[in-house]
Amino acid sequence: MPKVSSPKKIAKSLTEYWSPRVIAEVDDSYVKVARVNGELDWHSHANEDEMFLILEGALHIDLEDGSSVDLAEGDLYVVPKGVRHNPSTTGDCLLMLIERKSTLHTGDTVNEKTRSLDEQLRPV
Repeated sequence: MPKVSSPKKIAKSLTEYWSPRVIAEVDDSYVKVARVNGELDWHSHANEDEMFLILEGALHIDLEDGSSVDLAEGDLYVVPKGVRHNPSTTGDCLLMLIERKSTLHTGDTVNEKTRSLDEQLRPV
């Protein structure tokens, strides 16, 4: 029997900000959801792209070249591997990420918001 889930409902149930949770696996990638608010931190992922899909709310992503991307509900954006970026929001935002299993939460940066893979794999 296939397992059906609602990424938006799961993300809405989360109480911690910037703490992604794995909700599915696709080949060598994890599907994650998160509730975010405020600013994460500048970071990059040297060997992996990072896909953001906005489930609810809005997300702003500053990029290292001085440009930025504003995403609204339903928008999708892929940060290419190696590009430093800093996601932020002024209100609650629910998002879905698809990342390789090797992708570190905050890439080359470690701070109080960094979550280990074990933390991300906790049951929802």
